[in-house]
Amino acid sequence: MADITVMGAGAFGLSVAFACAQRGAKVRVVEKRRVGAGSSGGIVGALAPHTPERWNPKKAFQFESLIMAQEFWAQVRDTGGKSPGYARTGRLQPVADERALKLAQEREAQAAELWQGKATWAVRSSEELGDWAPPSPTGLVIHDTLSARLHPAQACAALAAAITASGGEIVTGDTATEGRVVWATGYEGLLQLSSDLGQTVGNGVKGQAVLLSFDQRDRPQLYADSLHFVPHADGTLAIGSTSEREFDLPDRTDMQCDDLLARAVNTVPALRDAPVIQRWAGVRPRAKSRAPMLGAWPGREGHFIANGGFKIGFGMAPKVAQVMADLVLEGRDEIPQEFRVEASL
Repeated sequence: MADITVMGAGAFGLSVAFACAQRGAKVRVVEKRRVGAGSSGGIVGALAPHTPERWNPKKAFQFESLIMAQEFWAQVRDTGGKSPGYARTGRLQPVADERALKLAQEREAQAAELWQGKATWAVRSSEELGDWAPPSPTGLVIHDTLSARLHPAQACAALAAAITASGGEIVTGDTATEGRVVWATGYEGLLQLSSDLGQTVGNGVKGQAVLLSFDQRDRPQLYADSLHFVPHADGTLAIGSTSEREFDLPDRTDMQCDDLLARAVNTVPALRDAPVIQRWAGVRPRAKSRAPMLGAWPGREGHFIANGGFKIGFGMAPKVAQVMADLVLEGRDEIPQEFRVEASL
């Protein structure tokens, strides 16, 4: 008999399962398709912070998670023997004009206080950063050292290996639940929860991305023209993504993916001749509150929810795993009020 059944083998489900297994619980992960079948099995993997201003519990939680990430993903790698592709390589963003420069300088001062000396947000010269700096009208860029990257599909595989190496199991198909149950079933789970509760608590937002053969593996990620450019350890470069609230086919790419690639080449002309390795599409779970949805399932004793990691799932995963393991295994509830299931009701 499993102590904990985790429904869903995406970023939140696998991370919670790993944290519980590391504390000695007997864990079973149930996935109806395959590990990383949803948006967690993607290609982008930008673990980027919120801006260091107007501090709130969501930003503080994400900051703690990003700081925890290096140790968390190293433990995953060492336990299961597979790399998630994690590295804290930082991020560059162009400064568009004088107004943007003033804002960036204000945020630099805020980061010095809020980030506790563990990371920096600084305005730097494009020339100082060399040929990988994104085009900037002012000749200046924002360089933060908190942003990190991983390869989402590889991270899911690494977590799965770490769970089985810790004595847990991962099964595919329709399987009865045992013990306490954590529901981490992505956007389909949000739709089902909305149906069960009789009100909308979340939905899905489709994203499309492309993977190029363009080796910048040790360089920072870029954020320009609302696109993430994420160099991976295997010599590929991921670019994403679109945000589509209305869609017909959740896992199919279309002209919007072509437009995304065209924008990317316009922003970074060096990508013009880079071979396209993969085009990807998936649907990300977006809770009504826009924050992760964590905690007990209302009216279902022994059942819990870990969902809604919209665009920030892997960045939040280390801290989500910690607080959910605290709650499910020990009954200790340290989930921020804004993240509780009730916040989306």
